Amino acid sequence: MSNGSSITHFLLLPFADTRELQLCHFWLFLGISLAALLGNGLIITSTACDQHLHTPMYFFLLNLSLLDLGCISTTVPKSMANSLWDTRDISYTGCAAQVFFFLFFFSAEYSLLTVMSYDRYVAICKPLHYGTLLGSRACAHMAAAAWGSGFLHAVLHTANTFSLPLCRGNAVEQFFCEIPQILKLSCSHSYHREVGILVFPTFLFFGCFVFIVGSYVQIFRAVLRIPSEQGRHKAFSMCLPHLAVVSLFITTGTFAYLKPPSLSSPSLDLVVSVLYSVVPPAVNPLIYSLRNQELKDALRKLFEYNMLVIKRCPLPD
Repeated sequence: MSNGSSITHFLLLPFADTRELQLCHFWLFLGISLAALLGNGLIITSTACDQHLHTPMYFFLLNLSLLDLGCISTTVPKSMANSLWDTRDISYTGCAAQVFFFLFFFSAEYSLLTVMSYDRYVAICKPLHYGTLLGSRACAHMAAAAWGSGFLHAVLHTANTFSLPLCRGNAVEQFFCEIPQILKLSCSHSYHREVGILVFPTFLFFGCFVFIVGSYVQIFRAVLRIPSEQGRHKAFSMCLPHLAVVSLFITTGTFAYLKPPSLSSPSLDLVVSVLYSVVPPAVNPLIYSLRNQELKDALRKLFEYNMLVIKRCPLPD
């Protein structure tokens, strides 16, 4: 194969060779997908319907849940279908779409987590200016910037990656299409071109990381100055869910892309890719709901309202 135009499909890495394990993989991913759909769906519904949750923090949380749903919906369904039908194929167009949407949702989520760290910084360190700095228009602009940055990043790298000549087959050593695995199929000179383009996003992502760390340094300094223990506990409860989500997102993603080559193997890469692409969207709703009493109350009201509607609906004859 001399170039990408001669490739009509790619071969994804299967989770297992035996039929029993393939079906186990299907049911496992189905359970994770349903958990992510239920958890994020409940957060989206409760924050949209409950007037008490129409605040900047929950507005950003709603956007985070949308991105989580998009992220897991990009990779998991195709992998489940391949395991169910005992195949490895994904079309060239489908692979390009998977790369684009995964980059889009993944990059936008990282940008949104940076915005959410600013929201927590203002809430803790500058509470008197919270309404001014984070008005409805400012929140909409910041959320749009997060989505827009993800879109631009995805367009740039998807277009560049799939314009490269591919001369090393069509077997992708991953359960979904991602750029590092596609680059392994390209010619060596093309690989260096892509590495050059990765420099700017790397600095951008590093800048976001520094901003998040700096925000939390200021937050912890402000929290430790709060005289009452109850006030410190409340402040930590506001920040710990976001900090846990950020830590999970950054550690899994960093290890996936920056681990030493000596540690790289198809089985380890497969496990790590599941940790950073599948687990966070399913776990994030649980992290945010465990210590958030307002969200728990909204979910309880939503459940009670639905039960009331069901009781009032007449049964069919």
